[in-house]
Amino acid sequence: MAKLALALLLISMAMPWAQTQDLKWAKRLDSGGQPTTNLQFYFHDTVSGKTPTAVRVGQASQTEKSPTLFGALLMADDPLTEGPDRSSKLVGRAQGLYGSAGQEGFGLIMALSYGFCDGIYNGSSISVLGLNQALNPVREMSVVGGTGVFRMARGYAEARTHWFDPATGDAIVAYNVTVFH
Repeated sequence: MAKLALALLLISMAMPWAQTQDLKWAKRLDSGGQPTTNLQFYFHDTVSGKTPTAVRVGQASQTEKSPTLFGALLMADDPLTEGPDRSSKLVGRAQGLYGSAGQEGFGLIMALSYGFCDGIYNGSSISVLGLNQALNPVREMSVVGGTGVFRMARGYAEARTHWFDPATGDAIVAYNVTVFH
């Protein structure tokens, strides 16, 4: 009986590791004791058209006169996908606020929760906060918390623009996130 209980315990401990290996967008890393996960996904931000995923909810009195839309505040519910194509597998949603922060250069202040809906990460989230200087090739923001599998998370998110339409403001951004939890 004790051998059966030990075998079941070992199998149950191995199952979350096995489940993460089946996901193309998430990998558990061996970091010498602290659980560490690397996430790679695409953020689809659509501000134009009939079905935007981010909408302006506020602005400063001078926003429309600013070339960087300084003072604009947007609410987002953006899909996160496994690949850059919008029809690729949905792995989560980015929900929260971001706003234009630069009068001189284009920067976005972001406060977003990335909630996941795939594999063992279903129902878990990470909170990303920071300055996203959208014109830089690589931007780094902080992971400041999380829920579920990512409870007590900390780490960093690197963002790289995959595609951007300057006429509409729509963008696809590749994310590479390292989470310690």
